Amino acid sequence: MTMIGTNEISKREAEVLDALAARMSNAEIADKLYISVRTVESHVSSLLRKFGVTDRRALADRVIPSEAGASPVGRIVGLPAAWTTFIGRDREHDAVIAALASTRLVTLLGPGGVGKTRLAVVLADASASTFPNGGAFVDLVPVRDAFVAQAVASVLGVAESPQRQLEEAIADRLSASRSMLILDNCEHVLDAAAGFVERLLGACPGIRVLVTSRARLGLPGERLVVVEPLPLASDAEALFRDRAIAADPEFTADPDVIADLCARLDGMPLAIELAAARAASLGAHGLLAALDDALRLLVGGRRQDVRHRSLRTVISWSYDLLDEEERTLFRHLAVFVGSFDLDAVLAVTHIGDRAAVADVLGRLVDKSLVVHQRTTGRWRLFETVRAFALDQLKADDDRTGVQDRYLCWAATRATALEARLDGPWHEAFDAVVDDLRAALTNAAPGPGRVPHQLARSLGHLTFARRFLKESLGHFQQAATRATEPAAAAHDLHTAADCAHASNMSGLHVYELLLSAAREARAAGDGNAQAKALSHAAELACRFPARFPVEIPYERLRRLVDEAVAVGDSTDTVVAARLAVAAAWTANPAKYDPDPVLSEAALLAARDTADPVLVSAAIDATGVAAMRQGRLREAHRLTRQRFDLTSAMRRDDPRSAPEIMDIFGAAVADAIMTGDLPAAISVARQSLADELLGDQSQIAASRMIPGLVLSGDVDQALRYSVLLWDDWTQAGRPHAGWMWPAVWAIALAHGLRRDAGKHALWRARVAEVAGAANVGTRRLSPIAAFIDARLAIQTGNLADAATLVENAVAGAPVGLSRYETYARATGAELAVVAGLPDATAWLTAAAPAAAENDWAAACLARAAGRLHRDKSALAVAVEGWERIGARFERACTLLLLPERADEGRTELSALNLPAPG
Repeated sequence: MTMIGTNEISKREAEVLDALAARMSNAEIADKLYISVRTVESHVSSLLRKFGVTDRRALADRVIPSEAGASPVGRIVGLPAAWTTFIGRDREHDAVIAALASTRLVTLLGPGGVGKTRLAVVLADASASTFPNGGAFVDLVPVRDAFVAQAVASVLGVAESPQRQLEEAIADRLSASRSMLILDNCEHVLDAAAGFVERLLGACPGIRVLVTSRARLGLPGERLVVVEPLPLASDAEALFRDRAIAADPEFTADPDVIADLCARLDGMPLAIELAAARAASLGAHGLLAALDDALRLLVGGRRQDVRHRSLRTVISWSYDLLDEEERTLFRHLAVFVGSFDLDAVLAVTHIGDRAAVADVLGRLVDKSLVVHQRTTGRWRLFETVRAFALDQLKADDDRTGVQDRYLCWAATRATALEARLDGPWHEAFDAVVDDLRAALTNAAPGPGRVPHQLARSLGHLTFARRFLKESLGHFQQAATRATEPAAAAHDLHTAADCAHASNMSGLHVYELLLSAAREARAAGDGNAQAKALSHAAELACRFPARFPVEIPYERLRRLVDEAVAVGDSTDTVVAARLAVAAAWTANPAKYDPDPVLSEAALLAARDTADPVLVSAAIDATGVAAMRQGRLREAHRLTRQRFDLTSAMRRDDPRSAPEIMDIFGAAVADAIMTGDLPAAISVARQSLADELLGDQSQIAASRMIPGLVLSGDVDQALRYSVLLWDDWTQAGRPHAGWMWPAVWAIALAHGLRRDAGKHALWRARVAEVAGAANVGTRRLSPIAAFIDARLAIQTGNLADAATLVENAVAGAPVGLSRYETYARATGAELAVVAGLPDATAWLTAAAPAAAENDWAAACLARAAGRLHRDKSALAVAVEGWERIGARFERACTLLLLPERADEGRTELSALNLPAPG
């Protein structure tokens, strides 16, 4: 067992805690520790409990470096291992260290092969201790413009979420304190890298960015450190000698010969290493003669041009010295944009069996044309060397065959990775994803079985990796690659699920579903067409707040009628889909399912044993129950939905929107019935869920109402900072899920008697409601509740009669989750204010007690106040205790003289003033 702070945790929990500090998701932790995601979730929940904190960030902050050294603080992740001696570069090293002390962006500028990458690795390793938040080294060689952020995210272990773009997740990881990001080889993605770096510098004040490139980024404040070839008569010769001895331990040569060799190679490190690799076979004098022959055409011309040409000439000379088998494999390796393993090489070449290919590959390593990454057991080509190999491949008679085999390898590899999603897979995916993307991009345009398979698999894998926007693009591309309309229909339906999970406009999801229906009709697949059409109609009625423009009811009914006409109702899935859509579209009003049809839909859905369909049907029955005022029944049904989440795959785009909705509904319905322990418990579980835990805005919004109502105002206000900062940084997007939390924060400040902050957050309610297009009808009950509760708290009773009228005589229970709170609090205010009709108001509010535990305790307290009934007050105290409402319990204790001191002590502990 390990002690951290005052908490005893197991060795496994300590490992999970360290991974949380590295901002790893649950899936990534499971990969790292070779345990299931569910086990990770259990450990996270246990740690939250032991440390008494409510989110993963707070847990990460508890990591204390120990002798075991598990803490990731100060570690630059992604640094490649060095297997050779680093020589020279004292001037550049000192210049960069000095620049990083005063400048946020430093670029190592120089031609290919001059040694920028190796210098950057040494600099990152040397300066890691000055960056307490650590950082990352990201190799951009295999990356293309659209995927710079994905490359950085993969190294950092962060992911996109519906409420947080990928770049925001990266900024969150790097902004906690001083951190360092190294972007290696930016020249081929210069514009994308520059834009990314500019946004990151704006979001992370403590970050330092070190770039290696052949061209500057061109950003304000960029400091350039030019990396020149190694100086002659010193470092260049030392490098040659070191690498020659590595190739031949018996190597000796006259210093003048080595000096002459290095001069001919212009001090270029890569050229020196390639030449030194041949020292064992040619000897120093033979090497000099061969180089003289190869380089004699380069005499004259501008020096910089000579250096570029001399390096390419040395690569060409090295290639010419290969035997035919080595040349063939070298050319074939050029198709890989990133690193590769032996199986990948075997898939693209035909020069022999496994042993033969491994032998040739080893010979290319010995000649420094291929790099062996020993820590991963993979190989790669230097960028400059690969550029030469690509030119040779263009002239290869088997070029098309190599590219076709590369595409087939990528599709097969992607499919194999899909089969590993239940176990460790992230690292293997990250190692090949750039090649999977490149293979798809370079495939011949138009439909094709293999590119379609690859696009579909990439869509699934990138969704599971939480590259949500990228996943959507792959599924849409899969539809264009499909060889038949039925497959395209399936891909477009999945794309709609991705768009929904990515929190895109409901209209976009709706249009994708209609496109899927059109493809299904072209395929003559009536069932697929019916599923897409009914799903589109269901979503428009079930999630109306997601639609910027309301879809006319008549249009939705036509969709359902068309679905019924083309679908086979004897198919259980089709029948369930049609029944769910019928329930949700039965009434012209959105979000108003028919109770009878909802029950029928649930029976049909249960026949499918599909948890997603069953959940959608239960949601219809639950919403119908809520709208009828049967709040406890709605809460019970939502708990049934919650139990289904364990059967839903987090890597499935179809399940993800349902899971996200379930968590939100489970918290909201628990609040609706006053079940504060359940609300807080589900909110905490959402923090530990791999699909939801990194959604900081949503997580905060779910935690806040329960915390405020329970009296934990300090914790709620800490979440409020996170909530508002994340929302504003995201550009104030549509956030219909957010306004109850903003109201709760306004209530918290009001309970604190902070009139200024209370007014600020009430104004923010209007801002959020406007962004979410939330109507007054939904806002008025919670506003009435808060106004009435604060009148009781402050003793300001001048407007009590009006406030009571607003609170108790509102819309029927069921149209707002806060109606019962408003009615009960309004009735209590009537008693506190001494209104003559207080008894009538208590009677009018009585039905609220039947559906809400908070309202029941509130009305018991109001009755105790009215009748000076200590037994009623005791019932209220027990009610508050049962739901964990510590503030309300303390306020009630103040009304019992014999327990008033206990109440004052509790209020002091909560840092809240007494009423009055």
